[in-house]
Amino acid sequence: MRQWQLIVERTPHNGACNMAIDETLLESVSSKARLPTLRLYSWDPFCLSLGYGQTSADVDWERLRARGWDVVRRPTGGKAILHGDELTYSLTLPLDDEIAQGDIIESYRRISRGLMEALMILGLTPQSEKASPRGARTGPVCFEVPSHYEVTVHGRKLIGSAQVRRRAGLLQHGTLPLSGDITRICDVLPYESDEARDAARSHVRTRATTLEAALGRSVSYEEATSAVIVGFERAFDVAFSEGVLTDEELAAMAARAETYLDPTWTNKR
Repeated sequence: MRQWQLIVERTPHNGACNMAIDETLLESVSSKARLPTLRLYSWDPFCLSLGYGQTSADVDWERLRARGWDVVRRPTGGKAILHGDELTYSLTLPLDDEIAQGDIIESYRRISRGLMEALMILGLTPQSEKASPRGARTGPVCFEVPSHYEVTVHGRKLIGSAQVRRRAGLLQHGTLPLSGDITRICDVLPYESDEARDAARSHVRTRATTLEAALGRSVSYEEATSAVIVGFERAFDVAFSEGVLTDEELAAMAARAETYLDPTWTNKR
């Protein structure tokens, strides 16, 4: 049986703090200073996260500020995600773990087993398959871009994930939208016209969904958290112990949060 640590955040954090914690856990797991760690968390205020290599020109800054929403650049790749009414997971593993073996796509496939198990516990029949070529999309929204082993329900993306490998470790994090308007992200991205914005909303609506919409009932943060924990336990034969950040990790996280708050990082591309 695998021995992992579990960190369940009961209080939401802002975007810079969330990304700094995930990166700190990656460093600790990479150096074998801590066991592989599953972290479950949420965001406050709402936060638009940009992929590591995504241009900050994909943000309509005036509209973002008018809504009081935050912005952060992730250490992982991919496109923009609006974090709000959701449960976010992060999994940090050493690269010598069998789940991390092979390339990113292979590990995506393995990790998706835990996510799918969680959704089945909640009453869904999810799918996770290698993406078929559908032509390149250059849009700024993560949930409208096909990716390998994305977790879908009834043909719509429900869990979007991204991964980075650094030093001797792997960080994969992703979002499970619990409720709300999945198209709200289009409110803070630049479009040439209102018609183009409405067309983007329609496209996201056909590509993505929330847990509430998929199930036909509301699911609390606590219920979703419990399902993900049990899903990973079943999928990977894991025994979790409660984990907390050490004093050393808290100091490293605070320093990293300053970087994530720095406009030169956010606007680096």
